[in-house]
Amino acid sequence: MSLLEINNLNISYKTRKETIVASSNVNFTLERGEILGIVGESGSGKSTIANAIINLIDPPGKITGGTIKIDNSELQNNEEIIQQIRGKKIGFVFQDPQTSLNPLFKIKDQLIETIQTHLNLSHDEALKKSITLLEEVGIENATKRIEDYPHQFSGGMRQRVVIALAISCEPDLIIADEPTTALDVSIQYQILELLKELTKKRNLGVIIITHDMGVIAETTNKVIVMRHGLIVEQGKTKDLLTNPKSSEARSLVISVPPTNKKIKRFKIISPDGLEITSSSANLTKNIIKTWGVRKNTNQKLLELKNITKIFDDQSISYRKKIDENTVKAVNNVSFKLFEGETLGLVGESGSGKSTIAKIITGLVRPSFGELEYNGLSLYNFRRKYQIEKIRGQIQMIFQDPYSSLNPRFKVRDIIAEPIKFFQKSITRKNLEQNVNDLIDIVGMTRKSLDRYPHEFSGGQRQRISIARALATRPRLLICDEPTSALDVSIQAQILNLLKDIQDELHLTMLFISHDLPVIRQMCDRTTVLKNGMVCETNDTEKIFINPEHSYTKELLKLMPKIESII
Repeated sequence: MSLLEINNLNISYKTRKETIVASSNVNFTLERGEILGIVGESGSGKSTIANAIINLIDPPGKITGGTIKIDNSELQNNEEIIQQIRGKKIGFVFQDPQTSLNPLFKIKDQLIETIQTHLNLSHDEALKKSITLLEEVGIENATKRIEDYPHQFSGGMRQRVVIALAISCEPDLIIADEPTTALDVSIQYQILELLKELTKKRNLGVIIITHDMGVIAETTNKVIVMRHGLIVEQGKTKDLLTNPKSSEARSLVISVPPTNKKIKRFKIISPDGLEITSSSANLTKNIIKTWGVRKNTNQKLLELKNITKIFDDQSISYRKKIDENTVKAVNNVSFKLFEGETLGLVGESGSGKSTIAKIITGLVRPSFGELEYNGLSLYNFRRKYQIEKIRGQIQMIFQDPYSSLNPRFKVRDIIAEPIKFFQKSITRKNLEQNVNDLIDIVGMTRKSLDRYPHEFSGGQRQRISIARALATRPRLLICDEPTSALDVSIQAQILNLLKDIQDELHLTMLFISHDLPVIRQMCDRTTVLKNGMVCETNDTEKIFINPEHSYTKELLKLMPKIESII
């Protein structure tokens, strides 16, 4: 008898215009001590199935057929059993720990409440068990940390707390929905090892939903590939990754950035199995006419000299000397960026990557140090950003395209706004032509100009963000985790697009990511950061083949590798 058995599961969402089928005839089983991976593009129905197991399908969603059994007990439409086993027999790890923890309650209160709901323990016994759980998931000084609130933990630590909550009542099944998407490699490795260890120690069944094929290769025993609510292929992890039968599985495997070599372009396979070889080279001709031909001089474009950022800035003016204990988000960072190159910034959460990007764009003032762009100092003696010197020349592509696009503007207005701001005398005809050229270059139809951001997928929204960033004719493009929230096939398309645009328009890029395989494919040189300090800067290939710093060696060792199984 299997731990979990799903037969002919059908889930649909009835709207005013149509009925959307979220899953159709889904069949699979999960045994104790087994880790099952569910992969597929956004909207393929992965999370819907996970939510259906614990009856968390929101209206108008509805399970229209099939059975869900755990230890041969039917869960479908059985709210009484669901209430008993949710938390006790089934633990759930959500993608975003910030939203699944109550910000108003201490970690202690949340753990004790969960434990006492399902287990017959006193307050003191529940507290003791809570401290043991935090130690088990690798949180140091658990007796003290249990008194903290969720906001006092980092992203990785919050995810550990969520795992502690999920295993607190000793469940037989853990469902982890994208548990490591927003985490850097070192924290990701620790959390995946923790799940594997718990599976062995407690003989659990685990379902991991992810779009990271490296995680699938190194963690799971079996894999299910989904598309449009259907299971298109399932089997043992090694068999499926080494010899995928369906075009969907082949597309996911071939789009993964290799960790052991550098490639010129990512291969992309369409759903019907044909290779997509589109390039933006032809589309950039109209842009070049507008911008004029740019020559790549390889001169120094940007230089950071001993940049330090202390977020407790108010206290600096009151003391002559900074305490050794003062937390420095960026600590004495120096590097150069040359015209036409891509420099990668890597490091774990809290290493100062995004703070450096914000200092360059003037969103955050540095506490000390100098920043030069094209030979001009960007901060005056009062540490005020000299925006008039570089207006429009530095642009940023953010991690979350949805929150960085105005939801009330149509795409046409989003792209046109910076053009009108920087070219005040532009005619309506030329403005229309510029907007059309920009939407063409990012590979979207002109019909999409009359739609709003919420009507697009994550990958399409990121393309709109790139079009908007190019609207000011920038020389330096800062990409802050531009593909971390995207599926591997969509990620491959966006990275190919960025490569094409850089080659044709001679852009300089600062590429921030915790995804080391992506850094290898995209960057000419790489700077490794830890705790706000530079560990090493070198040619990217040299860093991957022969790293010098012990921290860089550690990062490369912990990186999930799909090649480990292929």
